[in-house]
Amino acid sequence: MSGWVQVAGLGPGDDRLVTAEVQEAISQATDIVGYIPYVRRVEPRAGLTLHESDNRVELDRARHALEMASQGKRVVVVSSGDPGVFAMASALFEAVENGPKAWQDLDIRILPGITAMLAAAAQLGAPLGHDFCAINLSDNLKPWELIEKRLRLAGQAGFAMAFYNPRSKSRPHQFGRALEILREECGTNTLISFAKDVTKPTQNLLTVTLAEAVPEMADMRTVVIVGNADTRQIGRFVYTPRQVQ
Repeated sequence: MSGWVQVAGLGPGDDRLVTAEVQEAISQATDIVGYIPYVRRVEPRAGLTLHESDNRVELDRARHALEMASQGKRVVVVSSGDPGVFAMASALFEAVENGPKAWQDLDIRILPGITAMLAAAAQLGAPLGHDFCAINLSDNLKPWELIEKRLRLAGQAGFAMAFYNPRSKSRPHQFGRALEILREECGTNTLISFAKDVTKPTQNLLTVTLAEAVPEMADMRTVVIVGNADTRQIGRFVYTPRQVQ
């Protein structure tokens, strides 16, 4: 059988949210490539080689997968959530663009998954029920100044917002600055929800106003969702109406 590469989303954490399409690809694979904790979600079996790597070597990981596929192997590159949302699909195509021309002729497929943003929204209710945007708050791959600009413009435009990688040990102050910007642009009464370890046994959900939010409510295991002026809370549920007044 000729080689191929499939980039698969393993969902937010609950194994029941891994799609049948992804499960089938993994069952046919000879090699699994990915960040250490994601690869360890794949059950070892005879004939399957697991290739674990660190979180900041996305392009090396992609090139390795493409090289193995060009040698006839069936490779699945695993990401959490959806591979096209701040994950490995983009890195793979960047490697293809800058690699040997033969890589462009490989059988490459992207298999969608349930991203943490959508899983968190479902647990909360429907906070992304109208226009929304997703912003990665990590400045590892883009300058913080650009993140601030996008936060301001999204707030001014009235988007609900979902934030990935909100607060890490290496940049604990930046989420505090993000909250300041959101208060300026969205108002202090706007709802903000924190979904930690979404779909896992340790899941924790918290919704407060921007006035009440503090940086310590978020970490790297948290998806943060900010509503717009129309977002409201009914009991434990948060939703954004589809009709704009």
